[in-house]
Amino acid sequence: MTADELLEQTSSQCESLRIVLQQKTTLLQDFARRLMQILQQLHKNMEVRDTEFADQFNTFCQEMRNILDKREPVWTELRTQIRQVPQKEWSGDLALAAKGLNSRAKALSRACDEFSTACDLFNKHYKNYTVTKLNVFLLTSCQMDISNLTGKILFLARELTRKTEQNRSPNER
Repeated sequence: MTADELLEQTSSQCESLRIVLQQKTTLLQDFARRLMQILQQLHKNMEVRDTEFADQFNTFCQEMRNILDKREPVWTELRTQIRQVPQKEWSGDLALAAKGLNSRAKALSRACDEFSTACDLFNKHYKNYTVTKLNVFLLTSCQMDISNLTGKILFLARELTRKTEQNRSPNER
């Protein structure tokens, strides 16, 4: 694959992951809200109305794990291919595309931060929940994997931006 194609594919993968992460963040925020309602009902010795919460949350965690397991090899392959491209092929013509990737990586990082915040909020309320077993360990594992992957993507995007900037002619700057 050429450097241009790699940049485009990496950028589209980055955007795709950001969209998925935003959707999952919204779902996790909903789970946190539902958990708070359940805790209030338990505190008031009321019957818990949300009987499907545990099953749906555990399914959510498993789906999240599956998504990450499918995407990790794609990112590993992209990073490997990018590292194999010679320095001279990262021409100044690709500077704009590299900056676009850098921008998408920053947006992904913000989405990752929002997901981490939603996880922290959920975990804050979960410590008071002992009624059923939830796969919170799986959620925590996903959160750490997303953070690690996002860090690698940000580093890669900065590196590509730096490489393309170095190869720009003085007249282009």
